[in-house]
Amino acid sequence: MPDALLSGLRVVEISSYVATPLCGLTLAQLGADVVRVEPLGGAADRTRWPLADSGTSLYWSGLNKGKRAIAVDLESEGDRKRVADLIVHGGPCVVVSNTDRHPDLGYPALSACRPDMIHVLLEGRADGGAAVDYTVQAGTGFPLITGPAETPAPVNHVLPAWDIAAGLYLAVGLLAAERHRLETGRGSSIRVALEEVALATAGNLGYLAEAQVTGHERAKSSNDVYGTYGRDFLTADGIRVMVVVLTQRHWTKLLNATGLSAAFAALSESLDIDFSQESTRFEYRDVISTLLSRWFGRTRFTDAAESLDRHRILWQRYRTFEELGRDGGGALQGLDLFAPVDQPGVGTHLAPKSPILVDGGRAAPLAAPAVGQHNADLLSPPQLS
Repeated sequence: MPDALLSGLRVVEISSYVATPLCGLTLAQLGADVVRVEPLGGAADRTRWPLADSGTSLYWSGLNKGKRAIAVDLESEGDRKRVADLIVHGGPCVVVSNTDRHPDLGYPALSACRPDMIHVLLEGRADGGAAVDYTVQAGTGFPLITGPAETPAPVNHVLPAWDIAAGLYLAVGLLAAERHRLETGRGSSIRVALEEVALATAGNLGYLAEAQVTGHERAKSSNDVYGTYGRDFLTADGIRVMVVVLTQRHWTKLLNATGLSAAFAALSESLDIDFSQESTRFEYRDVISTLLSRWFGRTRFTDAAESLDRHRILWQRYRTFEELGRDGGGALQGLDLFAPVDQPGVGTHLAPKSPILVDGGRAAPLAAPAVGQHNADLLSPPQLS
């Protein structure tokens, strides 16, 4: 059992949906005491799909494993005071929130009571405007270069990538503020805007600089990997795989694995091109794929997999969620990342631990809490008027 690195740190999470709950989950998996604050009856995301047959949200259960939960009337000044008392009294505490609707639970009010307060806030846009992952996607340019080349319409990614990145940025900012607090005794206000996470990522990966300083116009390229060589192929028995070649060494290994070294040597000579160059492989990707498609098309999956693995090629077969979860998660069993958890309303299933290994181990997943499950443990009784 690894040490709980964040043991002793309480995180009060006033949040919903993806980014802020993911921040809290990440911290809980490292040992923090994460307390989810919800409205009476539960937050709106407790019913978000996918659902178990019982109607229990598998989404909510997944993002809130190992947390404690309190339910209060956030429109009531008295109940907000009870939450504020939980935050400012006791040991080290951090607030993670995706709302500034209640000033008495914001950084200025809480830090006035406790100068070492750390308050982490997720915003939609930096100008205060509302945004969610899917609206942010629309403004980044990524949906217009995603999907089949012959499909002109934008394609939003089903994975809420900006929510996920924002949740991890929130956790990084929080931990940086906690380190600062340990060294100085002072608190911090941390703010992350979802839209800025997306735009910063587009800038850091060169997409925005390319648009500013070159005449290149990025277009959809289906499953081709832009600027290098990667594509999906269908084996003789109908199994689709993805193959990626990043370096000259990878290229040489792929030719050895497929027995196409001589063919590409002859092609290189006749076209007077050097396939060992990454840019050349991208430019001539259709030529490369024609020969590779023939090899995969006459090779059964098991034989292709054996050759690709033996030559340490970057590849993977396409799998569905149903395939991964079939027979009680058979494909997941044996992976150290997963362990059984008995979630009320769901039943026993394999759930992920933290992807972060601490001293070679990671704590087992715990069930997500019921609505208001820890009110009696954490909240003072309401004051009678």
